[in-house]
Amino acid sequence: MSTQHTHGGPTAARPDRHLPAGSAADGPYALRVDPERAGWTHSSLRVLELEPGGTHTLDTGDSEWIVLPLNGGCAVEVDGTTFELLGRESVFGGVTDFAYLPRSARAQITSGAGGRFALAGAKCGRRLPARYGPAPEVPVELRGSGTCSRQVNNFAAADSFDCDRLIAVEVLTPGGNWSSYPPHKHDEHRPGSESVLEEIYYFEIERDGLGYQRVSPSRDGGTDVLAEVRGGDAVLIPDGWHGPSIAPPGRTLYYLNVMAGPGATREWLICDHPDHAWIRGTWPQEPVDPRLPLYLPPAAASGSGSPAASGNGSPAVPGDGSPAPDTARDGDGERPETTEEGA
Repeated sequence: MSTQHTHGGPTAARPDRHLPAGSAADGPYALRVDPERAGWTHSSLRVLELEPGGTHTLDTGDSEWIVLPLNGGCAVEVDGTTFELLGRESVFGGVTDFAYLPRSARAQITSGAGGRFALAGAKCGRRLPARYGPAPEVPVELRGSGTCSRQVNNFAAADSFDCDRLIAVEVLTPGGNWSSYPPHKHDEHRPGSESVLEEIYYFEIERDGLGYQRVSPSRDGGTDVLAEVRGGDAVLIPDGWHGPSIAPPGRTLYYLNVMAGPGATREWLICDHPDHAWIRGTWPQEPVDPRLPLYLPPAAASGSGSPAASGNGSPAVPGDGSPAPDTARDGDGERPETTEEGA
């Protein structure tokens, strides 16, 4: 059973920052988080469940969306074009292809065999063209080292796929490791140092395991959550230091990060918690967890590429086999504010 504890005065009345599986279900959606539900302005996430032969119509409204298979495949028809998504057996089995849907459109999602599909969304201003995201082009990066090692699938990171507002990545943390660590935040507008991003964490844990998620206040009355999370749970982070995300021994922890914000530039700029930022300095002395990568994009798996050194010395595995950009990221793909680039 998933539980949540809050600490401190005003935040004790806000248990809705942790949404146990099923608590935010709505019709065909096992999870539905929209700005109105979250009490913010931009970020959305829905988890669509389709029976074999099932069809769902999505009106994108004033948001852009990415259809990301969690398990199973589907066809996505939008603006007169149909994208056939091969999908995957599970989030623990491989990188998936995906489809981008523009605002002001009607899309139809159909699955012959059935499946579960994440719809990651963000309110936006520009109407970009509908597009297909091939699995071989998804950059896969390994971040941290030792027990802080994790894998990041940067399918819609700010520097890997063009969106107007939406930023989304997948993180896989081997059993017993910590990710989203050191704790970090992105709740202030500080040009060149930190951007404002509303964030959703959606969790799945291998073989029905459990994990833990911490969010601590960065301001008086801010978000304060310590949640036991299980498959299908979500945690909403409008502000605060988030991390660690803790994987149980023997079970891989998966989470999908969905972010968007009001800034004029689509970018990740974060600030590490000053009490914990020192951990980055220990990473160069430790090897990356040998269990990583858990898997590679299809092209890399077939031999077109091998792990290359990224800017922080951790292996990076872009889908085309080329080196990753010389840009440091933290455990959920975000760029840390540190005194040493790539630390």
